[in-house]
Amino acid sequence: MAKKEHYIDNKKFFQAMVDYRQSIEEAEETGEPKPQIPNFIGECFMKIAEHLSYKPNFINYTFREDMISDGIENCIQYIHNFDPQKSQNPFSYFTQIIYYAFLRRIQKEKKQLYVKYKSLEKAITEDELSTLQEYENSENPASSPTYDMHQNLYDFIEQFEEKNFKKKEPKTAE
Repeated sequence: MAKKEHYIDNKKFFQAMVDYRQSIEEAEETGEPKPQIPNFIGECFMKIAEHLSYKPNFINYTFREDMISDGIENCIQYIHNFDPQKSQNPFSYFTQIIYYAFLRRIQKEKKQLYVKYKSLEKAITEDELSTLQEYENSENPASSPTYDMHQNLYDFIEQFEEKNFKKKEPKTAE
């Protein structure tokens, strides 16, 4: 069985990072502006973000492209923090940056969805509310698509508020 090739050669990536860092130091010494990030490093960021977005915990989000963009943006933002003296694994370093960028995007999107659902909840008229209550009191309330939609909306709001308000509660010392 042939050895599986990785989509990024970590040794080449590391050498490119060392070379780029050296060019930054030379530019600073001569007073020139920072050099542009090489295409190879940019391609590595893109490949890492793309492949990470195909993981089961990220694949089904409708805003996956935004997650990838955020990940690449964060890599560019923190490229100067990679220190070849501390680590020789830029793949791992930038994968972590992208991973946390993905998590931040998911949280932002959930917050936006919460705001949208909360405003929708307030916009429900009295007639719709009484209709929903009739479905709840009927023999088979779950058979209604309207009921399902409202129930999903309320469940999401409840879970979001529960999760976020737990964070804000002060911890008591025992």
